[in-house]
Amino acid sequence: MRHIFPSTWHDSGVLPYAAYLRVYEPLTAFAPRDQEMWTGYAESRDRPRRAHALEVEHGEAVRRLMRVPPMPAPEQESPNAYLRRLGDTLYVCPWQSRLRSWLAFTSFRGTMSLKLSDRFVPQTVAERTADAFDRFKRYEHSLRTNIRSSTWHVPTPWFVPFDSAERWLVLGAEQTESTEHSAPTTTAPPRNMLYVTSMAQARRRVARALVVIRRHVGYVPTLGEVEDVGRWLEEFHPHSLVELDYGGLVHLMSDEMLQNDQSVAEIATALGGLDNGQEELAFAMYQRVIARWRSVQALQFAN
Repeated sequence: MRHIFPSTWHDSGVLPYAAYLRVYEPLTAFAPRDQEMWTGYAESRDRPRRAHALEVEHGEAVRRLMRVPPMPAPEQESPNAYLRRLGDTLYVCPWQSRLRSWLAFTSFRGTMSLKLSDRFVPQTVAERTADAFDRFKRYEHSLRTNIRSSTWHVPTPWFVPFDSAERWLVLGAEQTESTEHSAPTTTAPPRNMLYVTSMAQARRRVARALVVIRRHVGYVPTLGEVEDVGRWLEEFHPHSLVELDYGGLVHLMSDEMLQNDQSVAEIATALGGLDNGQEELAFAMYQRVIARWRSVQALQFAN
């Protein structure tokens, strides 16, 4: 389960080996009551700061699962969010820990036999969790989440909405690169890899990629995956920000690997090569990305 069953957790504070695709909506996209709530939250001194937010979020999930019996989803929705500011505009990406946990738990049970899933979560607990989710769905028509997560790798379609110039790479105090869109709200973690872009740019790049793939490749699994990202982006305010965060995956990659990781640029080059009739270039760039992330994903089975 991508959210409620973390891939790793250590007392040293190493983050889960997962990447995240997030959408930050401007404060004006929320209902007046929520605008007041998030404004107060942004001014609070007690909220988790960006440098430790992933650690806090993951720690909450671990404590729920260490309970006897385990708690697949929190009893209440999280009051926390990731925040960004550009000029005078506050952008908010709610954690939605309860909704994300429900969705992850539903997916988990749907891909595993009942007998095996009961070994993780007792049937009575699983049924109570499912009933709570059903009650929620009766009153909430949208199951949209602002955060998507992927364990052990970054899905190839997640690179499509971004440009290589939008990278924010932090390897330590001396080595950083940034852009105007990627200034964090607080001090960044010691190792971090982010891409941040505007929603307009993200949608434009996804739409362009879909045209190229349909024209030159036809239906392939990647097409459906890019379409899914495009549909998801269309659900949000048009003036939102979109962020790709390598999260804990940076701990699986050396400084040199992170510096040399040009997956966004390589996917863009592959799409450009397809559109210009340079099939060999397109294939080489695409395979380079696939090979890079296949080697990272293979660490899941290392001991």
